[in-house]
Amino acid sequence: MRLTQIRLAGFKSFVDPTGLQLTRQRVGIVGPNGCGKSNLIDAVRWVLGESKASELRGESMHDVIFNGSASRKPAGRSSVELIFDNSLGRLGGHRGRFAELSVKRVLARDGQSSYTINGQSVRRKDVYDIFLGTGLGPRAYAIIGQGMISRVIESRPEELRVFLEEAAGVSKYRERRKETEHRLADARENLARVDDIQLELEKRVEVLSAQASVAEKYNQLTSTKRTRQTVLLAVRSSELQHAQRRYSVERLEAEKLLEAVRTRQAALLREREVLDARYVEQQANLQSVQASVFELNTAVARRETEDRSLTQIRDRSIALQSEARESLEQIQSQYQRSI
Repeated sequence: MRLTQIRLAGFKSFVDPTGLQLTRQRVGIVGPNGCGKSNLIDAVRWVLGESKASELRGESMHDVIFNGSASRKPAGRSSVELIFDNSLGRLGGHRGRFAELSVKRVLARDGQSSYTINGQSVRRKDVYDIFLGTGLGPRAYAIIGQGMISRVIESRPEELRVFLEEAAGVSKYRERRKETEHRLADARENLARVDDIQLELEKRVEVLSAQASVAEKYNQLTSTKRTRQTVLLAVRSSELQHAQRRYSVERLEAEKLLEAVRTRQAALLREREVLDARYVEQQANLQSVQASVFELNTAVARRETEDRSLTQIRDRSIALQSEARESLEQIQSQYQRSI
């Protein structure tokens, strides 16, 4: 697999879209100071996944975006794309079937970053895995920048071993081993967490079982309470209905009795009116009789010396007066009884 093209736009000093054609296996970039040699090396490392701004000679990752000049406005984003020839099928994995491989990275000023392989959005790790063990990576030996030779010569044994393992293709296996060890450690940690969770769940199951027992007992008591309340309400309803019927009968009887009393009262009032009229009439008769008696007594007093006929008249008058008194007493007695 061979690098054939480099395309840049907005990356550091390469503000305009720029393309480089690489026709050989080994490529050296030369030129005067300030022409962009180091920026080009930074671009290759950046698109291959470099994440430290210091390795790209900057303070932050936004420093890779063209920041403007006296005659140019700042760029809105930075993009670098590498084109590889894979016609020999040296690339492994499911992407090995492509004759050409495109790897592109884009960073916008708002912080949004993206990687694509042949136009398909991928993760940084996917780009890193493709070139693992090939010598081509953000800090691999295939990209030799200024000062790198002296750094290799002066490097410590453990640093030199990294270069040798990368050259021998061992680094990808070491990386796989490291990933596997991390996964095993994560798995052990997850298992420990599972044990803790299981223990906690067992405790919760005991608590929930006790709560379920209490809840079941509560439901039973609630059901019994509802049943008893239903029976009690039914009994009370029956008693109320019976009392209502009894009170209805008693009310009808009381209404009938009241009507009879009212009828009797009306009859007594009418009878009293009749007796009052009779009493008035008898009083008038009595007054008339008394007047007659008075006249007779006067006549008797004047004519005591008269003949026997006058005596008979007096006797008759006395008899009439006696009858009148008896009649008056009888009327008074009836009147008193009516009251």
